[in-house]
Amino acid sequence: MVRITRVHTGNGDGGETSLLTGERVPKSNARVELYGTIDELNSLIGWVRMELSRLPKQHSDGGVRVPALRIEEELDPMLSIIQQELFDIGGESAGTPSALPEQMALVEMKHADRLVQEMNHWTDQQSPLNSFILPSGSPVVVALHVVRTVVRRSERCAVNLIELEGEDAVRPVVLAYLNRLSDWMFVAARHVTQALAEDEVLWVPLGARDSEA
Repeated sequence: MVRITRVHTGNGDGGETSLLTGERVPKSNARVELYGTIDELNSLIGWVRMELSRLPKQHSDGGVRVPALRIEEELDPMLSIIQQELFDIGGESAGTPSALPEQMALVEMKHADRLVQEMNHWTDQQSPLNSFILPSGSPVVVALHVVRTVVRRSERCAVNLIELEGEDAVRPVVLAYLNRLSDWMFVAARHVTQALAEDEVLWVPLGARDSEA
C-alpha cells in the first residue's frame, strides 16, 4: 500500500515534476497532461456520485421515490469501480509501459469489456436515437455528460502522447478503456434520464429550426 506522510515537498515549485522513473519533466509534458486529465476525470466522477446521493428520495407526500433510490444503488458501485480503475490508469500513465514495475497490477481488457457489457444491458432497454442529445435535465445527467467530454479529452491526450513518443508510449488497453468509458457515460446518462422518467432534449438542426419559426 502507498503511505503518504507529506503532501507538499517543494520539489515542484519550479514547474517540474517527477515521472514514475524518477525523470524530471516540465509540468506541461504530454505524459503529465495525460495523467493530470485522468485525475481531473476521477474528481468529476466523484461529483456525479455526489449528485446521485442528492437525488430526492421522497415525494412531497413522504412516499419513497423508488426510481431515484434504485438508480443510485445501481450506478454508485459502478462509478466507484471506475474511479479505482482510473486511478490505476493514472498511476501507470506516469511512466512508459516498458518502465513499469513488474509487480504493478494493470487494468486489463476484461475491465474494458465489462464497460461494454454494462452499456449493452442499458442500450437494450433504450429507444433508438433520431438525433444528438443536448445535455440537460437532472444534475446527474448533466454531470455524466460533462464527464463524458473529459473522458474524450483524456483519450486525445493519450493519442497525442503516442504521436510524440511512439505507439509504445501508452498500452492499447488504456486507449480501449478510455474510448469505451466515454460511450459508457453517454449511455449511462440516457439510462438515468429514462429511470427518472425525464424527457431527452434532442438537437434540432438549424434548417429545421428555421422552418419551425
